Parts: sequence; structure tokens; C-alpha cells
Amino acid sequence: MLQRSRCTLTIKVALFLAVLAFGTATLRAQDARRAKESTVSWHTTRSSPDDLEISGELNEIPAGTIRYLTRADLLALPQVSYTVKGDPNFAGPTRVSGVLLEELSRRFGSRPEADMVQATCVDLYQSHYPQSYIAAHHPILVLTINGQPPERWPTDGAGHGMDMGPYLISHEAFTPSFHVLGHSDEAQIPWGVVRLEFRDEESVLGAIAPRGARAKDHAVLDGYRIAQQNCFRCHNMGSEGGRKARHPWFVLAGWAASYPEYFAAYVRDPKKKNLQSQMPGSPNYDDATIQALIAYFRTFVVEEKP
Repeated sequence: MLQRSRCTLTIKVALFLAVLAFGTATLRAQDARRAKESTVSWHTTRSSPDDLEISGELNEIPAGTIRYLTRADLLALPQVSYTVKGDPNFAGPTRVSGVLLEELSRRFGSRPEADMVQATCVDLYQSHYPQSYIAAHHPILVLTINGQPPERWPTDGAGHGMDMGPYLISHEAFTPSFHVLGHSDEAQIPWGVVRLEFRDEESVLGAIAPRGARAKDHAVLDGYRIAQQNCFRCHNMGSEGGRKARHPWFVLAGWAASYPEYFAAYVRDPKKKNLQSQMPGSPNYDDATIQALIAYFRTFVVEEKP
């Protein structure tokens, strides 16, 4: 009986070791496949205006280094195609093809540091794609529209007659994945994209995290969530955020703290305050939404007791 128990134990140990060896071999094979997939002939200089600038936390590349991918490089990656509906960049249903941002992140980002994709446009507008957004909406870096390269793309949907190349970002379909007061999750669909960065989400958003004694107030956190997706696209905090608006974060904070009525009116209808403004208005922002934004921005310039 004892001999049989020992035999059974030996078999169990052998099976365990076999499973462990198989698992180790599988992991090694997966690592080898990922290493092979992520290998790319990075270009150190731009050879064409259509080259996509790549930076941030990259596989096997020092952080902050700038590299380039040609259209041919991007077209050699796995492509997806679908008919876009409801994208205001297009006059109607439009066939696009390109590479999913999650595919680019998986191949080129240095995990786990690179958990956000950041797209910068020629006019310094930025869109930020945290992993939660990518998982919910599967945005695509568009390479062709109706089978055509950028020089044959339609002009911008706003009617300014501007070229939308060399790259833009779209979705097969978009349904908001969250709502904060009067703000709903918005489609991040920039055109004129010239650079992608693979960044640390905590570091990027940490630049605009609320400060001071009221940083954890519910209204402040609501305003912070809205500002991440809305204001951060055109307004910068130091080296982070878009620079299209040329009004940095502390200017917004000053307006919110010192001129709250002006701030509210500008957010809802910018052209009413400045006919030259290119900022889209947010007329759907009710008083609670505006007050949340004001409470958030005040934390950058006003010291308040809890």
C-alpha cells in the first residue's frame, strides 16, 4: 500500500513538472513571437512628409528617442477595414483601413510603462488614448480612405478645405463608455496626425491632477475627469497636453478662479466671447458641470482649507 502511494506521488510530481516545463516553453515561445513581432526597421531620420514620428516608451529604444515609420512600414502591419458611420470627419459612410492603436501599442510600446497612446497633429492638437478608451472603442490609425492614399482623401469635415493627412484616427462605431454630469465620453478623432507617443498614463495625467486640500472633493474629481478628455487636447500644462490653443493650464485656472462667469460663458459658446476662437463649444454643459470644472481649475491657483 505504501509502495502504491509512493508511486502515485511520483506520477503526480512528474505530471506537475511536465506541466511546468510545458508552461515555461509556451511562455518562452510567446516571448520569442512578441520579440519577432516588435522588431521593426526604425528610421532615425524623416525621409518623407508622410513618415510617422514615433516616440515615448518604446521597445528596446531609449525613452524619449525619436524614430520614424514610413507608410510602407505601417502598411506591412496587420490591417483592419470597415465602413465608418457617424464620424463628422466624413460626409457619410466611408470605407477606411489601417492599423489598430492596440496593435501598435502591443508591438512598439514598452509595457507596462507605455499604457497610453498619445497622438499629436500638425497644429499641436493632441488626443490621448488611455487603455480604457482603447479597450472600449478600438481606435484605428487610418492609412487609406476608400482605398486611396492621403493625397486623394477628402478635405476636413468642418468645411475649411484642409487636407486631413498624413494620418487620422477613427472608429468603426462609437458609443460613449462613460458620462460625467453633462459631459459624455467623446470620440477622439484627430486628423493631420504626425506623431504617436507611447506614454505612461499616470505620468501624463499626473501633470494635471488636482492639487491642494480639495483635490479629492467629488466635484473636483468630476472636473478633472472632464478636463482630461476635453481641455487637455488643446491646452498644455508644461510639456504635457496640446498647444493648439496657446493658453496654458494656469491661464484657464486663472479665468476659472477670478472670472467664473466669463469662464462659463466661454466654455459654452467660445465665439460669443471671441469670434476668432476655433474652440468647439459645449452648450450641453449644465451649471453642475461648469461648477465642477471651476472647482477643479481653482485647485491650481487658490489655496483653500478643507
